[in-house]
Amino acid sequence: MTQRNGISGTSDRCLQPEAPSVLEQANGPEREEVQEADDCESEEGGHGGGSKRSVAVTGTVTAPDGGWGWVVLVATILVLALTLAFPSCVGIFYIDLQNEFYASNSETSWVPSIMTSVLHAGGPFCSVLVENFGCRATVMLGGVLSGLGMAASSFTQSIGQLYVTAGVITGLGFCFSFQPAVTILGHYFVRRRAFANAMSSTGTALGLCILPVLGNYLHTELGWRGSFLVLGAVLLNCCVCGAVMRPLQPPKHRGQPLMNHGPPPPEEEDAKKDKGWARATWSFLGASLSKHMAFDQLCNNSRYCVYAIGITWMMLGFVVPLIYLVPYATANDMEQGRAALLLSILGIVNIIVRPPFGIIFSMPWFKGRHIYVFASALLVNGLSNSICCIGPGFNVLLIYVVIYGLSMSVVGSLMFTVLMDIVEMSRFPSALGLLAVMESITLLIGPPLAGVLIDRTGQYSYVFFACSAVVASSAVFLMALFCWLDKRDRKSSKQAQPSAPPEAAARPVDIAPGCQYRNVPTEGDKDKAAANGAEYITSL
Repeated sequence: MTQRNGISGTSDRCLQPEAPSVLEQANGPEREEVQEADDCESEEGGHGGGSKRSVAVTGTVTAPDGGWGWVVLVATILVLALTLAFPSCVGIFYIDLQNEFYASNSETSWVPSIMTSVLHAGGPFCSVLVENFGCRATVMLGGVLSGLGMAASSFTQSIGQLYVTAGVITGLGFCFSFQPAVTILGHYFVRRRAFANAMSSTGTALGLCILPVLGNYLHTELGWRGSFLVLGAVLLNCCVCGAVMRPLQPPKHRGQPLMNHGPPPPEEEDAKKDKGWARATWSFLGASLSKHMAFDQLCNNSRYCVYAIGITWMMLGFVVPLIYLVPYATANDMEQGRAALLLSILGIVNIIVRPPFGIIFSMPWFKGRHIYVFASALLVNGLSNSICCIGPGFNVLLIYVVIYGLSMSVVGSLMFTVLMDIVEMSRFPSALGLLAVMESITLLIGPPLAGVLIDRTGQYSYVFFACSAVVASSAVFLMALFCWLDKRDRKSSKQAQPSAPPEAAARPVDIAPGCQYRNVPTEGDKDKAAANGAEYITSL
């Protein structure tokens, strides 16, 4: 059977007689459902069971776009609330950690910095776990790691131990939880994927709304050590969320291609032995890097290169204000409860705004304009940080979190959408993996650099000024470079268009008579042309 709708002939061998009719009806999102079904069937057929070929194409392996998918959506929202929003809430315990370990601002800021950096940098490791064990097991493993990390943090005796427990272990658990949750959501929703992604993005806002209030209450009642212990127990709920993320088909071991299930020929085994363990390991690492890290896109795709550089620079100051907002307010005699309320208001703004923004920006009019809307919102987000420098009053900071929350909602809704616009979907996972690793570098050094600035100056306002300059400059960089790339593409397309008429004029014999309208000059015109040295083509 020939390839059809992007389905390989290998998969087609497993289809039932009624499969061609299903393929003919597969259009748009339904075509992706058929693709998933065929992939599942080819895996089942790859295990050599004749009875396994009787699985129907339109069975339970297709994306339900509802049903149990709504449970998975709720679980994904909770996972994002418990993971992505958690590092921003560490600021509630910032002063206690400084007093407990006699640490400077720079030393203390490494805790949320390492946590956020590991959360992003662990993407390639998470992809390997998902391929081998599935999304459900990986999310549950992440819940266990993050819960144990925070529980162990309550028993630490030095700031260095806190780097390992709260930073590395908890951050790695967050990575293993949230990335597979987002991945499996894409398998459950196809036609409603835009709506599902918009709703899942409210999980971060929900965490920003609830976790500061919970953390402040625990801090008042139990202190920072008791709070970390209880929060570790709360993070174990990621295991419950992962348990409901059942796969659409039972986990299978990927076998060899169909019709070739026997052991490899002796010459292949000898070749593997001759290759050597070290060389085989190096080849495996190279293949894994090329699969999960899109270095080819970074070198050959100028738009992806510009976007990756801009986002990496943006992350140097994008999350720092969330970490230092509560310490800035409390250092200026604001009550701890009111300072934590600011983060909750920021979360409420995101919860209200993100879903409609996600739906609006999926409209056809915004196609091709996502990067400019994204850069404009990023510019507003960067400039809003300077509002904090007006004064530390509650009303001033309230205006700040509202403007910051609105712009943050647009940035969060479009960040991955822009990436999907500039790379092919087949390369999207690896492009996202490389971007996450690049982000982790600036996420790691951003808060400590801000802590050094506070230690040197004794003023929090300089941090917000620096963040404003960094984020705003990244927005201008993205807007200017993408505008230049668009002009370059339009210019090259215009230069390619005029090349067609001269070819047609050079070979007039190939043009059929009557297909074009041409002015035929009169005898008087020809006499004038001869006088002026011009030539006319009067016949074909």
